[in-house]
This record gives sequence, structure tokens and C-alpha cells, in this order.
Amino acid sequence: MTLTVPNPVPNPVPNPTERGAIETDGDTLVLDVVVPAFNEERDLAPGVRRLHEHLSAGFPYRFRITIANNASTDATAAVADALAAEFADVTAVHLAEKGRGRALHAVWSASDAAILAYLDVDLSTDLNALPPLVAPLLSGHSDLAIGSRLARGARVVRGPKRELISRGYNLLLRGALATRFSDAQCGFKAIRADVAATLLPHVSDTGWFFDTELLVLAERTGLRIHEVPVDWVDDQDSRVDILATAIADVTGIARLARGFATGRIPVARLREQLGRDAPTAGLLRQLVRFAAVGVVSTLAYLVLYSLLRNGMSAQGANFAALGVTAVGNTAANRRYTFGVRGRAGVTRHQFEGLIVFCLGLALTSSSLAVLHWLTVPGRGFELAVLVAANLAATVLRFLLLRGWVFHPRRLTEKSAS
Repeated sequence: MTLTVPNPVPNPVPNPTERGAIETDGDTLVLDVVVPAFNEERDLAPGVRRLHEHLSAGFPYRFRITIANNASTDATAAVADALAAEFADVTAVHLAEKGRGRALHAVWSASDAAILAYLDVDLSTDLNALPPLVAPLLSGHSDLAIGSRLARGARVVRGPKRELISRGYNLLLRGALATRFSDAQCGFKAIRADVAATLLPHVSDTGWFFDTELLVLAERTGLRIHEVPVDWVDDQDSRVDILATAIADVTGIARLARGFATGRIPVARLREQLGRDAPTAGLLRQLVRFAAVGVVSTLAYLVLYSLLRNGMSAQGANFAALGVTAVGNTAANRRYTFGVRGRAGVTRHQFEGLIVFCLGLALTSSSLAVLHWLTVPGRGFELAVLVAANLAATVLRFLLLRGWVFHPRRLTEKSAS
């Protein structure tokens, strides 16, 4: 069976917010494994035959292998067509333009399978990791699944250069985009079709950065990403242009950061459509996180106060230092202490945080006023009183943030409206 896909076709699969187990009975096409291929006339047939044999022997549900030939100039198209003619559950798709991301976007968007996956044509990843990759998506436990060469338990054979590049790239992602997944570029991934239908229109990269963009967007949306440690052997014949790929990756990271900062990428809307409701953190965990944020805020406050006090009055320095740290404190507690993410409600949260700040300001300012009315304190005694007043203000701040600003009932009501 051979198809030609000039443009991506919208996926007809619905995207419910609450995702349950996937039905595997009857004629349901459960898994569509895409093998992107560009000038792979030599490796394509052995790889597809090996994959087909593995799935036929061990995968208990209906599957399809889709060869995505993206603008090959050698005999890849002919090999793909021959494989499609040989196996009933192998399909060849021919695209006129290059790009792994373009190929995956086109095939996944048009697929009628419940789970969409892809493997590199060289099959560097041990295929025994395929069932653990698919299982959490079938059950509804996870939304995406990725093979990881950097997770604990993975066994990898590759040179030091590629190892350094891989680890460096994932560290860059953690630093620039605050990602939590361990390996963005392993060519061994799967996604539920209902999730892909909503995410893919917002993934714009057509090359190697496609994987990273999809994962970062999924993570920001609140989806669950399952990682599978894999056995992986480096393909010594890889023709990836490392320098060009690195430049494209850095450009992609900058584009994503800009998109998140400006709101061009609709994370809040996608979270409402797809995001999983995170369990509310318990009181003890909230206290620990609030205390950590409070320590950092207090240190920043004391540094700012000491710097400003040299040219300002005590009240002026106190007001300015508290004002600067209040916004950061509210934002940090919003994200880390109470688990509220996305831009929805951020203005209201900051406004109510400023009210809490004013109460703290009143407490610390009145402490300073009483101190200076009673005596002429030294700088050290003045700071000690401020620390004590700030501790009292911190307790008040936690109670108001937890019981008012970020109360779960208010967050639920706001989301529902």
C-alpha cells in the first residue's frame, strides 16, 4: 500500500481532557510506528523487516509500520514501495520536502491509530524497550513516552564526542527552559493520538528540533511523560550534521523561550484542554517549599535593604526592598509552593500578593517606627528587629496565600469559569 501526502491532514481522533485506557479489541489500529527515511536505500529494508518481525512475534494488538520517505534522492522510495507491497501492515508515504519533523507531523496528523510512535531507521535502540514504551499510553497512565539514553538503567555504546554533545544539550535545555525529562533527542518515542491531535498544530519545527519542541510543550502543558531506559548502540554511519543541528537547536530553544514569554504559545489554553490535575501538595510539603522561598526572599530583602539604606531612610529602604522582593516571592510561591502554572490568573494572584505584601509592610514598618520611637538603634539591632518582624510577616503571608490567594477552591472555580 503506497500513499502520497502533500500536506498534513487533521487527525480525526478526539482529544478528551480525561484520558482513560485505550480500547484494543476488534479492528482498532492500536499502534502506528513511523520510520522516517531520507536516502536510506541500504538500511531501510533490513530495519523494517526486523521491526516487522519483532512486532508480529511480540505485539498482541493490531499495528502498522509507516515508512515516511521525505524527499529521498536515491532508491529509498522504490525500497519503501517494495516493502509496502510485501507486507500488508507496512505503508509507504512519500513527502516532497525534507525534514524529520515534517515527516512525523504529516504522518501522525493523518494516522487513525490510537498510539503514534517513531523509530530511527537504524534501530539503534533495542526493540525490547517497545512494550514498556507503549504500555503506559495504553493504560492511560501517561500521555507521551520516550526512550532515554541518560536515565538510570540505560546501557549505551557510543563515542565520547556524542556522549558529551548529548549531555551538554540536555543540560542546556534544563537551564534555558527548565525541562525535567532526561533525553530529548533519542529516536524512540510514542504519543497518544488524542494528545497529538491537540499539540501538533503548535509544533512548528520541521527538522531535528521537532522532538524537543513537542516534549517541552507537553511538559509545559502539564502532560505526563514516561521515560524508558534503553539499550542503545551508536550508528557509526550516521550522517547527521552536528554543527547545523546544534545551530538549529539553539535557535529553536530561543524561539520557544520567546514564545512562552510573550504568550504566543497558548500554554494556558492547552493546559485547560489536556493538562492533568496535579494532586494538591500536603501542608508539610507546602511549608518546606514556602520556607525555602522565604529564605531566598529574606536574604534578597536584607541585601537590598542594606544597599539602599546607605542613601535612603530606614522606612524608604524597607519599602523599596520589600516591594522588589514581593513580586518575585509571589511568583515563586505560586509555581513551587502551590503548584499553579500558566498565565491564567497571574495578574489577580500578583494583585492579591501585593495586598499580602502591604500587610507585611505594615507589620515591619510599625516595628521600625516603634523601635525608633523608643531608642536610636545601631544598624545591627535595626536589622535584628526587621528579621523578627519579617518572620512574623512570613507566617501571616503563608496563611493568607494558602487560605486565600491560592486556595484550591478558588483555583477550581476560576478554572471552571
